[in-house]
Amino acid sequence: MNFKKPKTGEFCGRTRREFLWDMGAGFVGVGLAGLLEESFFAREAIAADGVTKWSNPLLPRQPHARGKAKSVIFLYMYGGPSHIDTFDYKPEMNGMDGKTIDVKTFGRGGHKNKGRIVETPWKFKQYGQCGKWVSDLFPNLATCVDDISFIHSMTADSPIHGSAMLQMNTGKILSGSPCLGTWVNYGLGTVNQNLPGFVVMLDPRGGPISGSKNWGAGYMPATYQATVMAPGKKPILDLDRPEGVSVGLQRDMLDTLKEYNVEHEALRVDNTNLSARIASFELAARMQAAAPEAVNIDAEPEHIKEMYGLNDRRSATFGRQCLLARRMVERGVRFIQVYSGGNHNDANWDAHADLKVNHDLHAGETDRPIAGLINDLKQRGLLDETLIVWGGEFGRQPTAEYEKGTGRDHNAYGFTMWMAGGGIKGGVSVGTTDELGSKAVDDTFHVKNLHATVLNQLGMDPNRLSYFYGGLNQKLVGVEPVEPIHQIIA
Repeated sequence: MNFKKPKTGEFCGRTRREFLWDMGAGFVGVGLAGLLEESFFAREAIAADGVTKWSNPLLPRQPHARGKAKSVIFLYMYGGPSHIDTFDYKPEMNGMDGKTIDVKTFGRGGHKNKGRIVETPWKFKQYGQCGKWVSDLFPNLATCVDDISFIHSMTADSPIHGSAMLQMNTGKILSGSPCLGTWVNYGLGTVNQNLPGFVVMLDPRGGPISGSKNWGAGYMPATYQATVMAPGKKPILDLDRPEGVSVGLQRDMLDTLKEYNVEHEALRVDNTNLSARIASFELAARMQAAAPEAVNIDAEPEHIKEMYGLNDRRSATFGRQCLLARRMVERGVRFIQVYSGGNHNDANWDAHADLKVNHDLHAGETDRPIAGLINDLKQRGLLDETLIVWGGEFGRQPTAEYEKGTGRDHNAYGFTMWMAGGGIKGGVSVGTTDELGSKAVDDTFHVKNLHATVLNQLGMDPNRLSYFYGGLNQKLVGVEPVEPIHQIIA
């Protein structure tokens, strides 16, 4: 690499400085950044205001208090699983199938005052020392009920997928706000500087409605948004060194850049954004070395793969993602979200047509992997410091949506979510819905309470964690004080 060195402030021909500028925005910059130390960026890079020294925004931060959880795994059942067919047992409905009754519902079909009862096609049994009733949809997960707190009285503000998903992920029904994982990334940073602090794994059938807004940074810097991991043996994309780029070339680039260390002022005049642009690739460069080992589940013993259902074609995909989630937690990743269900209609839990076909499919894909995740974390001593959250954007109605068929409409008036690990009580159920499961009637909790609980378990005060934007100290839980769900906290 024999480039003519320009005079200070001069750009002529194909100079070294121009070369570095171009490469700083390319994949070669990824390799270069990986060869640089943290101290280099602290010396050279400048913040957007052109004055403030650069500092790594993802360095670990102290929480407001000592949290019981270090990481979160959010198992997101996209489409809205039916609470009354899974964990919210309603024996009063037995024998009522097909009967038209007076019941107020509000879903995709609008407001209704009457409906035809759809009796659950699955049997319920009691499990564990707590005697929790669970349907036949989850025979494996049912064995873990003594480690789980069930919240049967969740409510949300919208019965429509797009806005309800945004609220479950960001706290708001409108676009533009940071998601829960972003708030965690912002509030705590990450203890592993070689991997993302926030990871999302999507269903291979497609991403959910509203797309990346569900895992984006909103009005915060993009640094805090999620890294999306794809299915397959290379879940983190674009980490391979570009063809034709050798380690030697990367080192030559580094040597060239080091020559300019003596020209601090000139760099700041001519290439103020150069170091910052290279710094933006720093995480990707470090991942180039760390990620292949982190995602190599082939190295796991066979009994672990079997525990997650990898030997069953039906559960293999979600099982692989749950196993990856455990490996991410082991390596210090703060927040992992795994989606069950993609695209639309029966590709997810949105059971508008044939309830049994839909829920048999998705429960069959997730039951064994989720039970495997809980048991695996428990046997490794990681469950106590890993908070697992399970649920979708809402539940489903006790009545049929259409004149014929077994499909249920959306229900944001009352539905079930559950938590396990991370300082959460086991074998507990809080809140109730009415005898048909159409709405919450006792100890009603909102999505904000769920978010407050997650932040609380991580040691963050949900009413203090804020980000200044638009003239306000913005908060995940909104402007009014919100309490976590104290009944489930150990």
